[in-house]
Amino acid sequence: MKRHILFTLLAVLALSAPAQNRKALRINEVMVQNDSSIVDDYGRRAGWVELFNANFGPLEISSVYLTDDPANPKKYPVPLGDVNTKIPKRQHVVFFNDGEPNRGTFHTNFVLIPGKENWIGIYDADGMTLIDEVTVPADLPANTSYARNADGYGEWEVRTGGEKYITPSSANVIKDTNNKIEQFAEMDGHGFGMAAMAMCIVFTALLVLCVCFMIINKIGGKISRVNKAKAHADNENSLTSRDVDHDSGEEIAAIVMALHEHLNAHDTESTVLTINKVKRAYSPWNSKIYGLRELPHR
Repeated sequence: MKRHILFTLLAVLALSAPAQNRKALRINEVMVQNDSSIVDDYGRRAGWVELFNANFGPLEISSVYLTDDPANPKKYPVPLGDVNTKIPKRQHVVFFNDGEPNRGTFHTNFVLIPGKENWIGIYDADGMTLIDEVTVPADLPANTSYARNADGYGEWEVRTGGEKYITPSSANVIKDTNNKIEQFAEMDGHGFGMAAMAMCIVFTALLVLCVCFMIINKIGGKISRVNKAKAHADNENSLTSRDVDHDSGEEIAAIVMALHEHLNAHDTESTVLTINKVKRAYSPWNSKIYGLRELPHR
């Protein structure tokens, strides 16, 4: 019974894992009117929606739904069987809203309309669980995107280019430098601090390793002493119980007397060596030559 319950729980967890991972799928950037931005694989321009995988692992988005109508959550199902629907960790994918799904997986069957509010939602495979949504303002200019200021969870803002650049299929904040590394390089121009820090890390690791070995040695010695004392106590208890149960004085005396009588039975030997001559009368009847039928030839 317990085994069946365990298998049921594992099956439920296995089925619920993809749904839980899909909760990290985010609408990251939207462009309603595309006159000069990116083109699709047919060389045409259309409004687009960028999705972002906020997981730290790959995410399969086939069978989720994209829609621009809350009353029709299953408007565009992402098809199965396309290897490109598996988004790597912390990466992006772009869907073109051109109303022509026959062009491929990443072409939806609805179109974003300029000059009006466009609601966009992502629903899970059950068609009822809303994963993420956004309402794009009606006054969004052409060739301008509506994007988060940080991938996945930032606030929404209008991006017109320039400092607030448009980044389809890319991180909304492109980092080409690391501020912490630059600050450390300014503070430690000659690298002495880096060398000292590296040496401290190495010696600290060696010290921790030495302490661990000492602790393990002490624990092992203590366990050995406890086992030795336990074995000694068990031997003493065994001997004591055996003496009390069996080794009485009468038994020991009887055993000693029996050994004495047995071992001392031939201790006193005669020191006289007697050699008697044994005479055997010769009879031709016992000679072997008389058993031969024919004398041997020389």
